[in-house]
Amino acid sequence: MALTIHSAPGSSGYLDMYPERRMSYFGNPYILGLTLTAGIGGLLFGYDTGVGVASVTAPVYIAEASPSEVRGGLVSTNVLMITGGQFLSYLVNSAFTQVPGTWRWMLGVSGVPAVVQFGLMLFMPESPRWLYMKNRKEEAIQLLSKMYDISRLEDEINHLSAAEEEEKLQKDTISYLDVFKSKEMRLAFFAGAGLQAFQQFTGINTVMYYSPTIVQMAGFHSNQLALLLSLIVAGMNAAGTVVGIYFIDHCGRKKLALSSLCGVIVSLIILSVSFLKQSDVTSDGGFYGWLAVLGLALYIAFFAPGMGPVPWTVNSEIYPQQYRGICGGMSATVNWISNLIVAQTFLSIAEAAGTGVTFLILAGIAGLAVVFVIVFVPETQGLTFLEVEQIWKERAWGSSRDGDNMEGLLEQGSRS
Repeated sequence: MALTIHSAPGSSGYLDMYPERRMSYFGNPYILGLTLTAGIGGLLFGYDTGVGVASVTAPVYIAEASPSEVRGGLVSTNVLMITGGQFLSYLVNSAFTQVPGTWRWMLGVSGVPAVVQFGLMLFMPESPRWLYMKNRKEEAIQLLSKMYDISRLEDEINHLSAAEEEEKLQKDTISYLDVFKSKEMRLAFFAGAGLQAFQQFTGINTVMYYSPTIVQMAGFHSNQLALLLSLIVAGMNAAGTVVGIYFIDHCGRKKLALSSLCGVIVSLIILSVSFLKQSDVTSDGGFYGWLAVLGLALYIAFFAPGMGPVPWTVNSEIYPQQYRGICGGMSATVNWISNLIVAQTFLSIAEAAGTGVTFLILAGIAGLAVVFVIVFVPETQGLTFLEVEQIWKERAWGSSRDGDNMEGLLEQGSRS
C-alpha cells in the first residue's frame, strides 16, 4: 500500500478510513503513564518541570510518544502538572509561614521533586521516534507495540520509515544558524517563538507572581486574605488547564488560542478600569477592589485553557525531527527571557504609570497577539509531523513545489 501524506498514521484522512484505530486520551495507560512521569516534577512542586532544560524536553518527549489525535491533550497534561504543582506550592508555602526559618524550608523542599523525577526518569525509555531515527529500530518497534494494536503498529512503522528516508536527505548536524538559513524553518520558529513571547507579555506570570500584591493593591490589606485569594487564583489556573486538555484536541490550537486571548483582553480591561476608577481604598477593598479580584479570576479562567498550554503544544509539534530540539530550546529561551523582562518591569511600570495603565498596556499587547496568531500560526490539530512540515514548505515556497516530491518520498519509504 502506497503511503501518502493524507493516509499517514494519525492523519485525519487515515483516521477517517480506519476510525476504529483512533485513540482516546485514556485509551492507552502506558502512554498516559509516560506523560505523567515526564511531568511529575511539575506536579510535586510547580516550577520544577517548567524551568530550564526540562521545560523543553518534557513536551517534546510527550509529543514524540503520543498519537497525533491526542497529542495536544497529552502535551497539555504537562502544563497541568505545572499549574497543579503551583497550586500545591501555594499550600506548602502557606504552611511554612508558621514555621521558624520560613524561606529556608520553602527553598529546601523545592529540591525534593527534582530528586523524585530524576529517579523515575532512569526507568523511562527514549521516545520511539527518536529510537527509530537513531537506527535502534528493534527498541522502537518494541516500544510502539506497547502503544498500538497490530493493525496500526505496521502503519506506524511504515510512517517512521518514510520519515527516516526524508531525514537522510537532510544535514546530519544542525546548528543555530541553520534555523535562519531555511525559509520554512524561519517561519516555523517565528510562529513558535512568537507564541512563547506573547504568552509572557500578556502578563500571566505577572499575575501569578504578584497576585498577592495585586490583591493588596486592590485594597485588601490583610496578608491572610491576599494569600487566600492568591490560592484561589492558582487553583483556577490548574482547573482551567484541565478544560484546555479537552478543548485543544477538539477545537484546535488556533481557535483555542484566539478565544483565550479575547477573554484575556476583556479581563485586562476590567482590571485596568477597576484600578483607574478606584478612589477610596478601604480595608475590604470596596466595589472596585472586588471588581479587580473578578478581573483577576476572569483572566486566569480565560488564559489557563488556551494561552497556557497552546504555545508549548505548538512548539512541540511544528518543527522537523532534526530541528525539534534546537528550535524548542530556542523558543523556550524566548519564553524565559520574556518572563524575566515582564517580571522585572511590572512593578516599576505600575509605580511610574499606574497599575491601571499597566494592565491597559498588557491588553494592547494581547490585541497584537490576536493578530499574530491569525496571520502566522497554522492549525496543527490532528496533523502528523510530516503534515506539519508540509504546511511550512507550502507557506515558504507555494503548494506545488514540494508536494509531489514529498509524496514520492513517502511512497519510497513505504516500500523500504
